[in-house]
Amino acid sequence: MTSITRLFDFPYYQQEQFNSIADALVNKENGVWVKTSTQEYIDKSNAISRALLRMGIQKDDKIAVISSSNRTEWNIVDIGILQTGAQNVPIYPTISEDDYNYILNHCGAIYCFVSDDEVLRKINLIKDKVPQLKEVYSFDSITNCKNWKELLELGADESNQDEVESRKNSVKAEDLATIIYTSGTTGRPKGVMLSHHNIVSNVLDSAPRIPFEKGKSRALSFLPVCHIFERMILYLYQYYGVSIYFGESIEKISDNIKEVKPTVITAVPRLLEKVYDKIYAKGNELTGIKRKLFFWAIDLGLRYEPYGANGFCYEFQLKIARKLIFSKWKEGLGGNLELMVSGSAALQPRLSRIFAAAQIPVMEGYGLSETSPVIAVNDQRNKGFKIGTVGKPIRNVEVKIAEDGEILCKGPNIMMGYYKDEDKTAEVIIDGYFHTGDIGEIDSEGFLKITDRKKEMFKTSGGKYIAPQIIENAMKQSRFIDQIMVIGDGQKMPAAFIQPNFDFVKEWANIHKIDIGNSNESLVINEKVIARIQEEIDGINEKFGHWEQIKRFELTPDIWSPDNGHLTPTMKLKRKIILEKYANLFDKIYC
Repeated sequence: MTSITRLFDFPYYQQEQFNSIADALVNKENGVWVKTSTQEYIDKSNAISRALLRMGIQKDDKIAVISSSNRTEWNIVDIGILQTGAQNVPIYPTISEDDYNYILNHCGAIYCFVSDDEVLRKINLIKDKVPQLKEVYSFDSITNCKNWKELLELGADESNQDEVESRKNSVKAEDLATIIYTSGTTGRPKGVMLSHHNIVSNVLDSAPRIPFEKGKSRALSFLPVCHIFERMILYLYQYYGVSIYFGESIEKISDNIKEVKPTVITAVPRLLEKVYDKIYAKGNELTGIKRKLFFWAIDLGLRYEPYGANGFCYEFQLKIARKLIFSKWKEGLGGNLELMVSGSAALQPRLSRIFAAAQIPVMEGYGLSETSPVIAVNDQRNKGFKIGTVGKPIRNVEVKIAEDGEILCKGPNIMMGYYKDEDKTAEVIIDGYFHTGDIGEIDSEGFLKITDRKKEMFKTSGGKYIAPQIIENAMKQSRFIDQIMVIGDGQKMPAAFIQPNFDFVKEWANIHKIDIGNSNESLVINEKVIARIQEEIDGINEKFGHWEQIKRFELTPDIWSPDNGHLTPTMKLKRKIILEKYANLFDKIYC
């Protein structure tokens, strides 16, 4: 039996355990779902390995892979690269040309795979500045660009498969497998070095927390695979014999869910917020008894506590709500969805409650690229699920809280270090413990709760500490607020920039017959909109000490997104850039 010690062992393990799953990897091509079996996955990966060896790839060479969507080809190329002892360097497709230039030169990539013509266009703009880059291959068919299928053809001859096996045998568990360049909120991206053992151990140690029925689950994958969260999950799916269907795009996820009918998806809180908002908006359109029942179920769901903690009367009402209302939510999400795993950012407790009430539990977890990534995750079984926490640490990972509240962890999942940067590595790994930069606490039952980012805390001019993420997460529970950034470092009071939930505000204005104009610019200066959001702020402010309360705010007309520069690809606030963008609003608040 295959012993899983290196990442390329996963497909072979799947083949042995589940007898070559017919739909191991599934892409949609020209409107049709195209299946790749486990055996085809292995055969094509070996062909890629044979081709790369014929092209002169040596152990520890770096090959970049940049894809704007998750797809079967990415996984085949991943295994094909790793089997040669080279490293797969995945890169976010939406970063700037300057960052492409920096990353490709920093890692020394000698070949590059891209998904489509838009990514290729960006690479061509900086290709002359990357002298060691020999060739670019595309997954899509693009004029004047080599196609990845040329490597399948080059590797079709199996005469050098013995060389592939020899190279595979030379790869040790402790060897470098990949370099993940963190998106970062400031400065240049850092290259996180993860070994085969780092990621394999994280898969195997996370596996007991995921309630899959082996060989009988189906996943829809759409979060960026260049991020270690989704990539680790893909290996975990292979370990459990889960059929993986790749979503076409974020815009088509709703359609894809209905087509694929997955039992599991991974998501980020922002996506779950959008799903809930759409459901809520449809409920708002109801009339009469249907409307009353809908909002009765919503109210019930927002009071949900796991394991029957609310008592028999509540559970009886919940049973009715599930049959009459929540069952329709599940149907809208394909009908088979049993589990959603959330990471990357804090999940609002109201979403955790409402989806659990609807029998689509969201298992929130926590981790970083540097930890491969999982440190802790909730588990709905055995009372391992607690709303407002990220669960208990997974096995073999030790977590402790430093005197200043910082979360420290130690385990086989901790990165090898930052590529070509021993100084930064030494700053974060001290006495074997990785310093996460997050502030948190562990309760009496062992559940971990994240409260803020250490570096994002600031002091007002009165000497009071402000933890912005706690305030931001509370404020975002308002349906009027989409994004918010608390400001006030060195100032007399905390304030905030707010991007309203434009769709919801427009719906609210329509119901109340308020003229807010036809643009976001007119919406954010409307006095009634500002007054209504002030009501939301005032209500939530009551949860905080006087010195923490948001005293003033300004609404922004822009949609905060990675493309617009407000957020990282993992949806974290780029605080420095947001401050620069809204310097005029800052002056309006404080000057």
